[in-house]
Amino acid sequence: MKKDKKPDNVVFNTTTQKYDAALKPYATNVGAPVITTTDTIAWKNRSINKINQKVAAKYAELKAEYDQMLEEFEYNKLIFQATFNFEPIIGEIYHLYKRENETTFLSIIAPTECNFNCMGSFYLNADQIWEKLEY
Repeated sequence: MKKDKKPDNVVFNTTTQKYDAALKPYATNVGAPVITTTDTIAWKNRSINKINQKVAAKYAELKAEYDQMLEEFEYNKLIFQATFNFEPIIGEIYHLYKRENETTFLSIIAPTECNFNCMGSFYLNADQIWEKLEY
C-alpha cells in the first residue's frame, strides 16, 4: 500500500493533512447508519398550498375592504360636490337628487314625497362620512 493512499473508511482531510473523523458531526465508520435525506416534497407541497390559500383569502378580504372604501369615497365625493344650502346634522338621513341639467343637490325630502331623479339616500355617521342606505 502506498504511503499517500488512505483506506476508504478512514477520514483524512487533505487540506489540513490530518485525520479528522472525531471532528465530523456525523458518523464516519463503515458500520454507521446510512445518511439519507428526508423526502420533503410532500411537506413542501402542503405548505405551499396552505400559504397560497392563506394569501388568496387575505387578498380577497383586502380587495373587498378596498372596494368598499373606494365606493364610500366616491359617494362622499359625489355628495360634497352636490349643492346644499344647509349644514347636515350627524345621524340624519338625506337624499341625493340629479337635476335635468346633470347637477346634483342634497335634500331632506324623501324620494316618496317628490318626483325628483333620486340617486340614493345617505346617512351621515359620527365620523362625518356619508353611508349609502339600501332600501
